Amino acid sequence: MIDVWAAVPVKAFTGAKQRMASVLSPRQREKLAATMVEDVLAALAGASRLAGILVNTVDPVAASLARRYGARVVTEGALDGHTGAVDGMARILAAEGRGAILTLPGDIPRVTAAEIDAVIASCRPAPSFTIVPAHDELGSNAVVCAPPFSVPLRFGDDSFFPHLMAARCQGIEPTVVRLPGIALDIDHPIDLRAFIAAKPRKPTRTLALLESFGL
Repeated sequence: MIDVWAAVPVKAFTGAKQRMASVLSPRQREKLAATMVEDVLAALAGASRLAGILVNTVDPVAASLARRYGARVVTEGALDGHTGAVDGMARILAAEGRGAILTLPGDIPRVTAAEIDAVIASCRPAPSFTIVPAHDELGSNAVVCAPPFSVPLRFGDDSFFPHLMAARCQGIEPTVVRLPGIALDIDHPIDLRAFIAAKPRKPTRTLALLESFGL
């Protein structure tokens, strides 16, 4: 089995999630961002098929949280946006001869260890590319590249179909896996409502936090 490393880029929590400024205060948004990252790290730490976890961040709170869950903290490309941070982690893993990178964001708090293992189990022998789309079928909420640079990545609100095309341009037929926990990222107020209403009501730290906000 190839060694798959999780790679999570984490921006500074200060000023996070500004798209939800209409419903949450700056302090609430900061707390939400940190709590979602903790839910993601807990799921990764509980997965049985991962070789390790990388977190790319310059935020001291995020770094401390990552180490608590056994993650390696790196900073290469951390200030170059989501894609730059992922590329930085891919460079590290490629230089170390790791088999694959699984990258996912820190704002998918319904993700479970079982979903992480399911994504890894679906991976084909290298070179291969596996992707889990966002709930809107536009974003790319989890991507596995084996080896780490098998497919050029470029993240954004509309990256799912471009990533499929990028894989095929490399001669790789992508594996698409749809998983409800990974699919539900939280960027907008409507995502908050979808998260709170989602069934079953998975007892996450994020759900408890939102309930404490009165949402």
